[in-house]
Amino acid sequence: MNIDAIENGIVIDHIPAGHGLDLYEMLELDALDCAVAIIQNAHSNKTGKKDIIKVANRFDLDLSVVGYVAPDAVVNRIVDGQRMEKEKVELPSRIEDVVKCKNPRCITSVEQELKQIFELSDKESGTYRCLYCESEAY
Repeated sequence: MNIDAIENGIVIDHIPAGHGLDLYEMLELDALDCAVAIIQNAHSNKTGKKDIIKVANRFDLDLSVVGYVAPDAVVNRIVDGQRMEKEKVELPSRIEDVVKCKNPRCITSVEQELKQIFELSDKESGTYRCLYCESEAY
């Protein structure tokens, strides 16, 4: 399979296999008016398989979303066909409006205008807990 290189845009590499589509949906890449390629189960020397997302446009990328889904990902910013910036991603200490609290008794279930805020409670396991009710994010 051959996926062409992009002239200007963003390449998100080293996404765990099977999570590229999750990241695509969370970043709302379907709303962009440009070419977007999701490569699933590509060969990886480190992990065996990985997903890659290529976006043929520069835009404001929410790194906290990328870090939540793929904390070992690498974001490459491409300008005129050349990688201008390579940025390693890590688990964010806090995420806002990325996932919703599943606890039906949480204040965010009643007060719809409140932000869905989760804080990293265990870096080793990548566990996030709701700021309001302490429920674990899934």
